[in-house]
Amino acid sequence: MSQPVMLTIVITTLPGHGQEQIDAYERLAPLVRAEKGCLQYDLHRVTGEPDRFVLIERWDSQEALDAHDATPHMIEADAASPSFRAGPAQVFKLDAEPVA
Repeated sequence: MSQPVMLTIVITTLPGHGQEQIDAYERLAPLVRAEKGCLQYDLHRVTGEPDRFVLIERWDSQEALDAHDATPHMIEADAASPSFRAGPAQVFKLDAEPVA
């Protein structure tokens, strides 16, 4: 049986470009949430940092996450993100079960 996959992704945009990240997320979120295996896809702005965000993703399996990464809308989004991001996102894959 496949284990759920949880990701925390830290995104930093170029100074003053935070709204472009929000706009991109708002276009993507309905498409991603409709994908098979998507359990959570939520973007949060870091308090007091208008150009920094944390994206929380949960998938029911690694296979679902792999399929997500290969969708046309994600390939397009990844190609467009360097125009407003300060650098590559930091992706942290978390253990499915909490420590305590």
